[in-house]
Amino acid sequence: MSESIQGLTSAEVAERQRQGKTNAAVTLKTKSIKRIFYDNICTLFNLINVVLFVSLLLVGSYKNLLFIGVVFFNTIIGIIQEIRSKRSVDKLTILTETKAEVLRDGKTVQIPKEELVLDDIIFLSRGNQIPADCVVVDGSCKVNESLLTGESDLIEKAECDEMLSGSFISAGKCCARVARVGADCYAAKINSEAKYIKKNNSRILRSFKFIIKLCTIIIFPIGALLFCSHLFFQHAGLQQSVISTVAALVGMIPGGMILLTSSVLAVSIIRLSRKKVLVNEMYCIETLARVDVICLDKTGTLTADAMHVSDLITINADEAEIKTALSSVHHASEDINVTLQAIADYTNDISPVVCNRFTPFSSETKWSGGEYADGKTYIIGAAEFVFSDKEKYREVFDRISEISDTVRIIALVKSDRPIDGQKLPDDLSPMALVLIKDTMRENVNQTVDYFKKQGVTLKVISGDSVQTVRNIAKETGIEGADRAVDMTEIKTDEQLDEAAEKYNIFGRVTPAQKKKLVLALKAHGHSVAMTGDGVNDVLALKEADCSVAMASGSEAARNVSQLVLVDNDFAAMPEVVAEGRRTINNIERSSSLYLVKTIYSILLALFFTFTAITYPFEPIQLTLIGALTIGFPSFVLALQPNRNIVKGNFTLNIIARALPAAISVFLNVVTVAVLSLTQPISHAEISTIAVYVTALSCLLLVIRLSLPLNALRSTMLVLSTAGLTIAFIFFGKLFNLVFLSPNAIIILCVLSALTLVIFNLMYSIADRFIRKNKNQTIKR
Repeated sequence: MSESIQGLTSAEVAERQRQGKTNAAVTLKTKSIKRIFYDNICTLFNLINVVLFVSLLLVGSYKNLLFIGVVFFNTIIGIIQEIRSKRSVDKLTILTETKAEVLRDGKTVQIPKEELVLDDIIFLSRGNQIPADCVVVDGSCKVNESLLTGESDLIEKAECDEMLSGSFISAGKCCARVARVGADCYAAKINSEAKYIKKNNSRILRSFKFIIKLCTIIIFPIGALLFCSHLFFQHAGLQQSVISTVAALVGMIPGGMILLTSSVLAVSIIRLSRKKVLVNEMYCIETLARVDVICLDKTGTLTADAMHVSDLITINADEAEIKTALSSVHHASEDINVTLQAIADYTNDISPVVCNRFTPFSSETKWSGGEYADGKTYIIGAAEFVFSDKEKYREVFDRISEISDTVRIIALVKSDRPIDGQKLPDDLSPMALVLIKDTMRENVNQTVDYFKKQGVTLKVISGDSVQTVRNIAKETGIEGADRAVDMTEIKTDEQLDEAAEKYNIFGRVTPAQKKKLVLALKAHGHSVAMTGDGVNDVLALKEADCSVAMASGSEAARNVSQLVLVDNDFAAMPEVVAEGRRTINNIERSSSLYLVKTIYSILLALFFTFTAITYPFEPIQLTLIGALTIGFPSFVLALQPNRNIVKGNFTLNIIARALPAAISVFLNVVTVAVLSLTQPISHAEISTIAVYVTALSCLLLVIRLSLPLNALRSTMLVLSTAGLTIAFIFFGKLFNLVFLSPNAIIILCVLSALTLVIFNLMYSIADRFIRKNKNQTIKR
């Protein structure tokens, strides 16, 4: 570094910070602890429950206040799970942070790239990502701008040349002055185009919002009508009217369903974090589980952004001599680009010959080489640039024409004469052709096979040449690899729309075309996931239903993506999809338990509003049933293994599963209430019978949802049944349960027998409906 280059002083840094000339970027942040507490406590459901709690408190019905305990613990569990999820995400976020090496106060220091200020002097070398737009002030390097443009060719940068943020230094080293920071940087400007509110595509969220909205609309008028009916028409008294009304309304609130979903998704985030997958948006786990098209970038996704020597074609030398020459050229070169790194790996155990003078690679000559201590000159480079007389070296070009694979071909030659400036000797003797190709990511073929078996279409969208992309796709086994489209030939939106559905391999794709391809696929009814790592992928990532970025890619890509693969390993995707399927299928199964209570509570409230019979349930009874037949089982079922493909309409599925139990409860309670008009059955007996048959109906649903049984599910069923039995026998007084008269026992037995028949018949019908709905979804 030139001594004339001076970094900023602390005073100059402070002044620029005061002026806001810092490299601070808007990144995705997790919620603060304060926000987590606020969001979990200040909810509509909690407000309604507090109002009901206060109502019971005012009329002195203290034991019925137990339902608030469930609300309290649900809220605490939600807070704990979200904080655990936040910590897991924060730990992974730290892993993806990088630091910049800068010159300040005459000393070299490392600082977070967000603390860079305008005019900072930064040091960059091979492997560094450029943190802000800057200008080279000393040295030279080769820059990979593929994250910005999609092109993998290296761009040479010398003094006074501009380098854009998001690019990588692939060879050389330099000293640069920061020219633009923060929002003024090139990458930040592209990122800003994607900074709009993206509509959440979660079907679960839409379903729950619909259910919440419906319950909110219904709960207040029904509550008012039921209260007035009991107080003014049935003359039940203020305390009994409040107790009955609160019991009905508590049953209508599916608050646990929301908690269940948040908790299960939080657990999924924690599980994925252990697999080095960073989840930026909770509901994307569901979206990825539903996708039927995944758009892949070639570099960084299918390939490992590295190359290797795939073959060696010897010409006028043996393998030992060739490897020694290659090792000698590699060791003499200061540039370590992907080609030389592949040669270095190939000749790792070969001792080089000492180099006396070396001519580095340049974009003009396309070769590099030097004179060595053994008296030989070794040169490597592109054949068409190394051999000026093609007729003289016809053998070499004939060998090249026989190569059908898509590889980078490097010619190795030797001479007894030295290199004259930028002119090669005339007596070049070909030694070998070195075939270098992209290194495929480990397990990429197994990953591709997994998605093929799951019916997910893979589409490769790359800025590289069509031939390169086609051959990579063939090697990984992607369907449709034989047919590829060059996007430079696509001129109209109509052609693009047709190509999006027709082809799976796309080459020479621009960032704008990537976005249009994603939109076209969505317009054709596909659920689309997009993987990418560059600024050129940002717009497409933002439009995709689920966006996945590599941690080694640009910050812009990570910021707009819902998932970040911290280990940059596409092979992690099947685990993410499997986790999503487990989560969504289990939430669907468990949510139906909560809807049972909501449906029968609404139906019963309407029935008892317009009859002269007192509502049979009390809040404490519903708390018991809810805890042992809904709350506890739902959390056990929601965390079980489940890798089935997500199919069908979520809302229809959970309602269909809930209806048999809800209708059974409604019919049983209405029957016993009507019978009480002709049979000598007290209100306490009606209430007791209602509790028993409701618990039975809910347990039957839990059993059906638990099939096939395993050790954990069997244990859960035993504990739930035992808990209800113990409560009924030993704590009947606490739950306002009474001993039944002979008539009441007969009614209970008849209703229980009918429940077994009616529930199983209705559930079988519902199960067939769900299966039919899911099969129709697959055919569409």
